[in-house]
Amino acid sequence: MYRDFTYPDVLASSERSNWRLDDVLGPNDRLDFSHRFMPEALARTDAAPGLETRQRLVLNQIIGHQYLSLFGVIEEFILPFVLDHARPQLDSDDYRVRALLQFAGEEAKHIQLFRRFRQAFADGFGTPCQIIGPAQAIAAEVLRHDPLAVAIAILHIEWMTQSHYLDSVKDDGQIDPRFKSLLRHHWMEEAQHAKLDTLMVLALAEGRSEPSILNATKEYLEICEFLDAGLAQQAELNLVALQQASGSSVANPETLIAQQHRAARWTYLGSGMVHDKFVGTLANISPAAQAFVSTAAMRFS
Repeated sequence: MYRDFTYPDVLASSERSNWRLDDVLGPNDRLDFSHRFMPEALARTDAAPGLETRQRLVLNQIIGHQYLSLFGVIEEFILPFVLDHARPQLDSDDYRVRALLQFAGEEAKHIQLFRRFRQAFADGFGTPCQIIGPAQAIAAEVLRHDPLAVAIAILHIEWMTQSHYLDSVKDDGQIDPRFKSLLRHHWMEEAQHAKLDTLMVLALAEGRSEPSILNATKEYLEICEFLDAGLAQQAELNLVALQQASGSSVANPETLIAQQHRAARWTYLGSGMVHDKFVGTLANISPAAQAFVSTAAMRFS
């Protein structure tokens, strides 16, 4: 069974897991820069070519900054999309509307949380780390696509977040405890968002023809290609930050950029495409669409 939840179920779970910003990262809280921020399975900094031990730690922290900063960028398009989806439902199912508005409110909270994190990172790291953007331009490019394509992309992102925490972050004892707590609290609410995204995809696909669903799926892959190009740019920005922060150059910068781009491609794209819940939802709306994405996923592995 690819799903066993309803709007009332998700709303109840969301209300139980609700947390405040100050519970996770207060205004005076500090990150511990003697620790890693990301698990090796996602950062792949141990495998980064030509780096010294100190550089690997610094790069790992830059990848941690990238991770939550990019989620802040991503949620800049998730928030308006969810609100646009909720607006036509205002005179219908009360639980559906409340669940979607709760979803939107939590995404707005996450954007605030990630901004706090970026400030805490900047305060402790001491070297500027640039992020692709502006966020509004990225959001506009994503949101110009078919709403079903955008919903599929968001579903991918939400299930991807679940696998990241459960498979890589949860049992990693080497990550800075505050950063790990931040990832855990994000995961707690994204677990409910993934379920709501599933219901949104099903609603948007309902009544559509097979060619229409396949076209939306192709647009979803266009979104993935657009994001992948951004990840390539981000790998270059991370190299600049690494060399500035470590005070030394990297022997083979092109090789490092390519290796880190591959790592990010898997983290943000490949891992979401193969998540069993994501695959199950696609197969439910169109087995052909699911097969099409499974073939495309090999490029992002």
